[in-house]
Amino acid sequence: MSAPSSTYRVQLRPEFTFTDAAGIVDYLRSLGAGALYASPVLDATTGSTHGYDVVDPTRARPELGGEEARQVLVARLASAGLTLVVDIVPNHMSVEVPKLNRWWWDVLRHGQASEHAGFFDIDWSRGKVLLPVLGEDAAVAELTVDGSGDDAELAYYDHRFPIAPGTGEGTPQEVHARQNYELVGWRRGNAELNYRRFFDITNLAAVTVEKAEVFAETHGEVLRWVADGDVTGLRVDHPDGLADPGGYLRRLREGAPDAWLVVEKILHPGEALPQSWPVDGTTGYDALNEITGVFVDPAAKPAFTRLAGELGGRTDYLAVEEEARRLVTDRILVAEVHRIAALVDGVEPEAARAAVAEVMIAFGVYRSYLPEGAAEWTGAVERARSRRPDLCEALTALDTQVRAQPGGELATRVQQTSGMVVAKGTEDTTFYRFTRFAALNEVGGDPDRFGLAPAEFHRLAAGRAAGRPASMTTLTTHDTKRSEDTRARQAALSELADEFGDAVRRWTKRRGIDEPALNLLAWQTLVGAWPIAPERLRDYLDKAAKESKLRTTWTDHDEAFEQAVAAWPDQVLGDAELVAEVEEFVGKLRGPGWVNSLGQKLVQLAAPGVPDVYQGTELWDFSLVDPDNRREVDYGVRREILERVIAGEQPEVDETGAAKLLVVHRTLTLRRERPELFTGYRALEAEGAAAGHLLAFQRGENLAVAVTRLPVGLEQAGGWRDTVLPLTSGVWTDVLTGRAVGDAPSAAALFDRYPVALLVRGDC
Repeated sequence: MSAPSSTYRVQLRPEFTFTDAAGIVDYLRSLGAGALYASPVLDATTGSTHGYDVVDPTRARPELGGEEARQVLVARLASAGLTLVVDIVPNHMSVEVPKLNRWWWDVLRHGQASEHAGFFDIDWSRGKVLLPVLGEDAAVAELTVDGSGDDAELAYYDHRFPIAPGTGEGTPQEVHARQNYELVGWRRGNAELNYRRFFDITNLAAVTVEKAEVFAETHGEVLRWVADGDVTGLRVDHPDGLADPGGYLRRLREGAPDAWLVVEKILHPGEALPQSWPVDGTTGYDALNEITGVFVDPAAKPAFTRLAGELGGRTDYLAVEEEARRLVTDRILVAEVHRIAALVDGVEPEAARAAVAEVMIAFGVYRSYLPEGAAEWTGAVERARSRRPDLCEALTALDTQVRAQPGGELATRVQQTSGMVVAKGTEDTTFYRFTRFAALNEVGGDPDRFGLAPAEFHRLAAGRAAGRPASMTTLTTHDTKRSEDTRARQAALSELADEFGDAVRRWTKRRGIDEPALNLLAWQTLVGAWPIAPERLRDYLDKAAKESKLRTTWTDHDEAFEQAVAAWPDQVLGDAELVAEVEEFVGKLRGPGWVNSLGQKLVQLAAPGVPDVYQGTELWDFSLVDPDNRREVDYGVRREILERVIAGEQPEVDETGAAKLLVVHRTLTLRRERPELFTGYRALEAEGAAAGHLLAFQRGENLAVAVTRLPVGLEQAGGWRDTVLPLTSGVWTDVLTGRAVGDAPSAAALFDRYPVALLVRGDC
């Protein structure tokens, strides 16, 4: 099997099932997609809207229609010439409702004697599984016993837990004392939890998939689908949480030798996938940040830094990031750090804990993969030493033990946990504290790197073409902090930096939020997603405030502050004078945002890699972070526009987004029907006064892509003027307009209809 020509990502959920997905297959075929790329489809927690909380990996999710509906979808895809790519979750399973997870239920019932005790990463040294579900420890007095005999269960309000055979006599508290688990106050979880979890989510228990028998049980059904030809591609969630990602991926490749295999590996700028991993590439966050970066004007950095500082925000990114990561090690992942520290030989417990935390805080990437890539481990240790010379002995002991046993438990747990510290500290905390320029605050991005030069973009794209040509590329996912069109419009702010700064200063005096980071983020979000309903903005700001952990958190609430934040959207949107100002500013931003959106979309779709289109984003989509990006997609509107485009309509670049759908349709269709065009990569250089505003590249000998960048500056400088794009001699045709353009088109003529062009030499 080869990689698909492209993928179209859908978020399956009880409201959008296998049957619903089957209902859009004909639309996806007409759009040009090569594969349907589905969120996890194995049985998950009842009502789950995302599917990453798997409870039974041995069957297709009944709430999606189960096995019968899955087979209907597969057949529909096959008849349309499309394939199926599915998302799998090897790291963890949901234990939120214990009875739904039969393996977890059996472990709670039988303890270490359970045949599934080894399926979960549990520290049995205390003899019991700690379950932090009570309002407080004293609430153990509120336990009751439901049922009788073998069916009896220990109950705490809506929570139910099994009772071990022969232990059901006496009071509920006496019964509880005999169990293989201990119910405790929920606040004890971060510090005392004795099973590994997914980040700080105690309802997601880590699975020991590195064991052959566990791998077989958790992957048997999916690999059966692969063997039957129903599934041709796998997207692997969170490989950094695994004990041995490389070993896991080699085992997965053995079970799916011909499948397209991509991993949700978040690469820090400049980092490469481990060479030993038998995968086709990442899920595309690296490409996303490169593409966004080339549409950002780096000259705006001083203006946004000045604005953030004047409003009271932090501008020292590395210091903010270090503080946020330290918060994670010292207050959130406390149990994990202590468990690791206990494995360091010959070091006093507190010194070991501090050394472990310091190394994980200091990682320049998400994790190391020892013994491969030892330089990342060395770098983290050295940075830790420079920050904490008082821990030199403890750090040396930790370093020595890890290097001596790179496959040992200490090394393994440090590596598993460092990714959690980095992701939780950076993506989920720093990105909501360091809000100088939100378009850069994206998964795998570096907000301190303001924009990307075209030459660097070309270098990275050429590297992808040479090294990982089947890696996925994306602009929007279920996990991005904002959708591609919101990000593109925010990127355009870099060209209106002074004007935006003046506006934000005025708006803040009138209706500011009393927390600088959230205040600046709120104004950028308002103009980036405008027009936006107050309830959507309210939900987003509530999440942003809690993720930043500055004034309030998910667990320790500042009720007064949260109420003030909740009131802000209605106050702003109810202020007619302020709304008029915002609308006037967005009027200047909207057009450049559209130019950026079309440019970054064409670059993503035509550049090296397998492009993914996230559900609904073939039209303008100004969504924010999840769950906002899981709203229902109106496929009726999209079908209607697609039909007109297929019939030959050349839509205007306007609020309908039809021009974007044209770009998506024509590019995906060309990729599917003429894959030989999309090989190799070579930068093309424009000539003339505005050459810096034209980003272009060639694929193979007969395909060229040209897009407009920094459109505000282009217009202010007088437009394209004498700028031309020299091409290989021959007859070139713009696939988007059907017009011949010659082999040295002027930029003014090339972009007189659309700010982007997809050019084919010879027969189009």
